[in-house]
Parts: sequence; C-alpha cells; structure tokens
Amino acid sequence: MKVGIIGPESTGKSSLARYLARRYNGTYIPEYAREYVERKGSIEVTWDELCEIARYQIEELESLSGEAIYFFDTELIVTKVWFDYAFGRVPEWLNEAICRYPMDVYLLTYPDLPWIPDPARSNGSDAIRLELFLRYESEIQALNIPYYIIQHKV
Repeated sequence: MKVGIIGPESTGKSSLARYLARRYNGTYIPEYAREYVERKGSIEVTWDELCEIARYQIEELESLSGEAIYFFDTELIVTKVWFDYAFGRVPEWLNEAICRYPMDVYLLTYPDLPWIPDPARSNGSDAIRLELFLRYESEIQALNIPYYIIQHKV
C-alpha cells in the first residue's frame, strides 16, 4: 500500500509521514527534493534538476516491493505541480509515471499551521500555500484516488 502525504510547505507532512510509518510499522520514504536542495545549497532548481528529482522519485516507486505499507513524504504530484508552477509546463513522461505508479490513498495537508522558515523552503505566503493546496487537490481529484484533508485547527 502506498500513502502519499502531500501539501504545501510547512504543513507537517514530514512529521506526519514519519509518525504514521512508526505507528503502522511501515516504511517512511523521505522527500527527495528536500535532500536534493539541501545538498545543493540552494532552493533554486533548473528544469533539468527538477527532471533529475522526478526521475529519482520514479526509480524509488519502481523499486518497491509489494509487501509493505509505504508513507511518502511528498511524491510525483508535488513534483508535477512544481514543474507547472515554476516552468509553466510538465514533461509528458511525468504524467505517464503518475498514472503508472498511483498511490492508494492521499493525505493532503491543509496550510493552517504557521509558516516555519528553513533553508529548503521558499513559499511562506498564505496565498501561495493555499494556491498550491488547491492545485494538489485538483490533481488528486483528476486521478480519482481517495484522499483525506488533514487540518490541524478545527
């Protein structure tokens, strides 16, 4: 089973993914884009670098065994939205991979936690965080995959 945990920056995805992996004895799949930009030392990525991130994510999906529950701290939909947001276009091979390696369920984190800056984050504006949330939700809905919105404030 594959659980995609996606949402805007600073909405608790990493904490939630790690917690659920521990709680359900699953496998936590960390956010590769974060690792990439931290290693690079800059949050600015080129088209080619984003392609490299997406290809790594696809290789991760291809290597999974069917015997575990996986909790993805972001996944291909986030990368797709970033392609569109930053470059105004998305590689067709990425759309194909999203369909070929679907998640079983999504947990979509709502941007209701306060923004906490760190060197790997770039979009602290409430308006941008909400825009990204709505884009992620639209992508999930288009795939017709079950999802749940995780809100921290009631």
